[in-house]
Order: sequence, then structure tokens, then C-alpha cells
Amino acid sequence: MNAKRWFALLAAVVLFVVSIGFQLISSFATANFEQMFALEDKKFDEEVIEEGVGNKIVVLHLDGVIQDTAPSTLINTTSYNHKRFLEMLDEAGKDTSVDGIILRVNTPGGGVVESAEIHDKIVEVQEEHEKPIYVSMGNTAASGGYYISAPADKVVAHPATLTGSIGVIMEGYDLSGLAEDLGIDFNTIKSGEYKDIMSFSREMTDDERDILQSMVDDMYADFVQVIVDGRGMSESSVRELGDGRVYTGKQAQENGLVDELGSMDDTIAMMKEDQGWEDAQVVTYNNALGFEQFLGMSMQSVFGENTEMHHMMEVIRESNAPRAMYLYSN
Repeated sequence: MNAKRWFALLAAVVLFVVSIGFQLISSFATANFEQMFALEDKKFDEEVIEEGVGNKIVVLHLDGVIQDTAPSTLINTTSYNHKRFLEMLDEAGKDTSVDGIILRVNTPGGGVVESAEIHDKIVEVQEEHEKPIYVSMGNTAASGGYYISAPADKVVAHPATLTGSIGVIMEGYDLSGLAEDLGIDFNTIKSGEYKDIMSFSREMTDDERDILQSMVDDMYADFVQVIVDGRGMSESSVRELGDGRVYTGKQAQENGLVDELGSMDDTIAMMKEDQGWEDAQVVTYNNALGFEQFLGMSMQSVFGENTEMHHMMEVIRESNAPRAMYLYSN
């Protein structure tokens, strides 16, 4: 490539960068700068759901698969953000103006570690800050969704909620037959016999299956114990119910997995009545529009749907590796 072509290419790159810069500057120019830097003083804005005086109840929403795979908020402002949800739960626990917390759970579950982190944070808030935590189940609160609900002081499900799915799943693919049909060979160099365990390039051995089954059994035992501790049920009862099947909210109540049937509004009313907070204010948390969130929205306005595509690719890359999940899928 001669000098003129190099110069033309450089000029094109500079023009592209400048055009992006102008769009971002335009977005900055129309923003409310006091709002833009609000996050420096306050992590979350409070949105009032019900007016009230005296006591305060915070409603936190958990929607979507529980996975710590959300990209930086610079390009993602809408999907489930594991770190942000834990921060919201921690904030509600530490805030002395908050008297009670309701978790609106609508998830098929997700990662074993992420579910355990939420569970542990709930228990921490209950023990260290002595605040009641109720769960209101949405359409689905299964597997990891039930795991995080188990320690709640009261669990409320809609009669048609799908919950339960108590268990652990680990899945992979064996594409060796397809590869053979297509004439594809795999070259694997490994340091140990089990380094490529669950590889899609070959059939799993009996030894490998035993190793993975023992891991799943250990994680299932932890799931069972979480329910035993949180619901006060016997281990034998939990194991009998925990064969992986889902239950409707009505069936779950009959089996002792949930306490009451009702909607989100019913759950709020129950907490008010149980705690004697008839006039309590009910709020939810929203992300304060700080610099990082503002820049994220500006990037979305510039790049449009490409930001969502980036997030989808991140999830695909993450899910490509076999992992144990507390997840209900059909």
C-alpha cells in the first residue's frame, strides 16, 4: 500500500472517530449535568410505588437468568446485572430508613455460584440488619429462583407460578459423530487425562461421567440443605420433592415450598399487616443517572442495536463452556 492510500485510510479513521465524538458531545450538551453526576452521591434513585409515612418497604426486582455475564454498563443498561442486584440488596439492608424488603423474583434460575451469592446476601441482611425479607414470585421462580427464595421470611406465589425445579444440571454436546460424517478431525493436546472433560469432540468416558456426577451430587446436597434451613423441612421431604420437576404455585403451597398465594400487591399488603406497618411507604430502586450510565445510554444511541448484539455474543461465549446450573429449561 503506497503513502497516498495509507493517508486516505488514516483520514477515514479520523473522520469516523470525530463523527462519533460529535454525537456523544451532542448527547452531553442536552443532558442535565446535575442528574448525570448524581451517582457520585447516591447509588440508586427511589421511585415511590405507594405513598405512606413512618415505615418504608423496598421492592427489588430480579428478572432474567441469574448469570454474572452482563457486560459493562457502558454498553448495557437493561438486562440482568448480577453485581448491581447484589448492590441494591446490600444498600436496602444498610439503609436505616428501610424497614422491610420484598424481592420480586421472576427467573428460571441460573448459575450455581451467582444463586449462592444472592442467597448468602439475603441471609446476611436478615441476620446483621434484622429486616424481614418477603419473596413475591412472578411467572417463574424455579431452580436458582427457588434457591434464593428459600431463606425468605415469607414466600408468596401466584397460583400459576412455575416454581420448584430443585436440582442441578450440567450439559454438553458430543459432536464427534457429526464431525466424522463431515470429515472433521480434532487435534487436542492436553496436560492430563481429564483436561478436556466434556469436550464436544469425543464421547464421554465412564470415569468422566462419574467425576461430573459426584460434583452435581455435591451441589444438589447444598441445594437441599438451603431448603432444609430456610423452610424448616426435613431432608427426606426435600429430596422427595426435589426430583427436578416444577410445581405450580398452588402445588408448591400444598407441599410446603411456599407460604401463601397471591400477587405482588398481596405480598406488600401481607408485609404491612404482619409487621403492623399499615401506612408504610413502598419504593423501588432505579439506577441513578450517573456519568457511567449516561455514557452507556449515549453509546446505545450511537451504536443502536449493536449493543444488544454485543451482549448476546457475551452470553453465547460464556455458555459455550460447560457449567453446573440451578436452571429450569424446557
